[in-house]
Parts: sequence; C-alpha cells; structure tokens
Amino acid sequence: MRTRTLLTLAGAVAALTLPMAVPASAADGAVLTTGSVGGTAVAVGEVLTAPLASGTAATFYSSATGTSGISCTKSQFTAAVTDNPGAPGTATESVTEHTFDPSSCTANVVGVLGVTGITVNNLPYTAAVASDGTVTVTPAEGSTIQTTVVLRTLLGSINCVYQAPSLTGTASNDDNSINFTRQQFTKVSGSSLCFANGYFTAKHAPVTGSGERVYVN
Repeated sequence: MRTRTLLTLAGAVAALTLPMAVPASAADGAVLTTGSVGGTAVAVGEVLTAPLASGTAATFYSSATGTSGISCTKSQFTAAVTDNPGAPGTATESVTEHTFDPSSCTANVVGVLGVTGITVNNLPYTAAVASDGTVTVTPAEGSTIQTTVVLRTLLGSINCVYQAPSLTGTASNDDNSINFTRQQFTKVSGSSLCFANGYFTAKHAPVTGSGERVYVN
C-alpha cells in the first residue's frame, strides 16, 4: 500500500513538472518568421530588403484620386530588425535605406520634363509591424519623414521637398508584401511647379531576409 502511494505521488509530481520542460508552442512564436507562418524567428539585427512588386510602380500623385505626378518602376527599401517579440505583438525595424531609380521614373506634370532624383531624407525611420498586419513608419523624435524630388523643368532644375508625420501601410503573407496607399505628404519648399501635396502609393514584395521570405504572425 505504501509503495502504491509513493508511486502515485511520484507520478503526480512528474505530471506537474513535465509541462515546464515542453518546448514553446507555435502560439509563442515570433512576430516575424522566415520560411512560413510560424516558421523560424527572424533574428534581431537581420537585414530585410524588398523591391517593388513585379509589374507595379511607386507613384507620387498630386491628388488622392488623380494620376498626375511621378511614377517609378524601380525602388527598394532596406531595414534592420531591432525587436522581434512573441506573437501576437509588434516587431520593430530600423529603415536605413529607401531608394528610387530615377532612370525608371516618369512625370506627367505640366512644365516638367523629367525626374533627376528622389531622395528619402532624415533616415533612419522606425517601422513597427503588428501581428494584425498594420505597418507604421515614424521618424526619430523631433524629426519628420521627408522626401526631396528633383525635377527637370522648362525653367531648369527644381527641388521639391515634401514631409509627412508618419506613414501607415499593411503587410500581407499572401505575397510577403508591404503596401502603402495614398499616404499624404505636404510640400514644405519648392517652386510653383511642385504640387502642393503628394500622395504616395507603393507595393514592395517580396520582403526577404537572408534570401528567405518574411511572414507576419
């Protein structure tokens, strides 16, 4: 009788302590993973890149519903992961580079002959990627998101500087993309040929790290 009691007690102790040794479940996985949803956690410090999605263009139009402005077919962003907690949660990245190839850009603005360059200023920015797919890009404290567009015009070269307090986009696991739609910038300097507002739309895909696609969990 005493032997059965000791065995029962030992079994109960084992049952209570065993779960502590079980590996974390899929629900405890990281917000950003590679390979698949619930795959390998993206390491802090990993550099992520994404070109424009094939067949798409990044546009900077003068109105939210119009098609007058600038269109570029080559662009890429680069960001380093700074935090990747367990899901659900919010991962953060430091956006260190966002480039546009001016040779791929065209402009259909009256008086503008072409695009000399587009430069994203005040980097790095912070990108927060939430488990629900919301992406929020913010500048450093005391700074602003800023883009300088250099245009060739009938009157020579002009600089158009635009700013935005933040940008909001969405991440999708369907094609490992990040989308920004009609994000408003306001002109802070430039000639009358620079439109007063710029509405930015772009789809970057696929987002990859070390050659593998990145998923949001």
